[in-house]
Amino acid sequence: MSDAAPTDADERVKKESFFSKLMKKPELGAIAGVILVTLFFLATADEAMFSLSGIMNFMTPAAQLGILAIGAAMLMIGGEFDLSIGSMVAFAGLFFAACVVTWGLPLVLAIPLTFVFSACVGAINGTIVIRSGLPSFIVTLAFLFILRGLSLVGLKWATGGATQLRGVRDAVEGDWLAPFFSGDAFGGLFNWLATNGIVDTFKSGAPKVPGIPVEILWFILIALIATYILLRTPVGNWIFAAGGDKTAASNSGVPVNRVKISLFMLTACCAALVAIITVMDAGSTDARRGFQKEFEAIIAAVIGGCLLTGGYGSAIGAFFGSIIFGMVVIGLTYTNFDQDWFQVFLGSMLLIAVLFNNAIRKRVTGER
Repeated sequence: MSDAAPTDADERVKKESFFSKLMKKPELGAIAGVILVTLFFLATADEAMFSLSGIMNFMTPAAQLGILAIGAAMLMIGGEFDLSIGSMVAFAGLFFAACVVTWGLPLVLAIPLTFVFSACVGAINGTIVIRSGLPSFIVTLAFLFILRGLSLVGLKWATGGATQLRGVRDAVEGDWLAPFFSGDAFGGLFNWLATNGIVDTFKSGAPKVPGIPVEILWFILIALIATYILLRTPVGNWIFAAGGDKTAASNSGVPVNRVKISLFMLTACCAALVAIITVMDAGSTDARRGFQKEFEAIIAAVIGGCLLTGGYGSAIGAFFGSIIFGMVVIGLTYTNFDQDWFQVFLGSMLLIAVLFNNAIRKRVTGER
């Protein structure tokens, strides 16, 4: 007697539609947001906003925020927060400026020392969270004030009472590493483009855009590396697992504590990179550097698809979330709108992103 053929296909091999796959992409909301914001400014802003110089104008702050947001996104995927990122920018900036101005170190020593110093602070953050069992929100909120206060005290100590340390540009002038962390890249290419009439020039013949700001290149590079790590390496699987269910991940052999501490160190190093770039560009550092950037970075990560509960998110999403910020904060200057609307935008985008991500989470998990 032959077995009866099954009437229904096995649901385990059921094909998923393209739309269903698309809806599960964490970066979907951020990409849609970029498109909508672009259409809005195409309709309301001066056409100069989308010229080459205009694009560089909004991509520069987007890149600085984006470096922080990508670090914050990876930490959020791992199930933790770091509210001390902005204060870390000021603290790392103080250490870096002291290295090159006060102690006279070359960049080949000052830059690695700054990253090591920042990574140690990140490790302290992570270790306290892991060992104490306290929420990372509380621990890093405390460090937000601690690092900001230490930056202020340290600046007064280094300068004899001032809250700004100057002389960085003179100290690093001529250093072979300086072009990698300050100024514009591909200047020769842009001069050639200007000579051949491909890009806009001043009356003198010099290009209106002298090159690509180095922070934009760092931003793109970090986004690519972070995406590769998350999607193509075992470490990426560990990060998602640690943020999704740390108990199950630990039982499966994932070094959850080590992963989380490493992510805190990575976030601190992202803040150090922003500190080095901004200090070298400005030629000085001050205690308010990076002020409130921790909130903007987390909002950019949430807009990019990161869930507040961990275990889900995207570095590319944080990349596009940061571009939205840059477009709005600079784009408003090309319109007749009051720039204070940016604050309204911040809150609105956060609320919309959380509602959207919550709907996606329910769709992915099958939760009702």
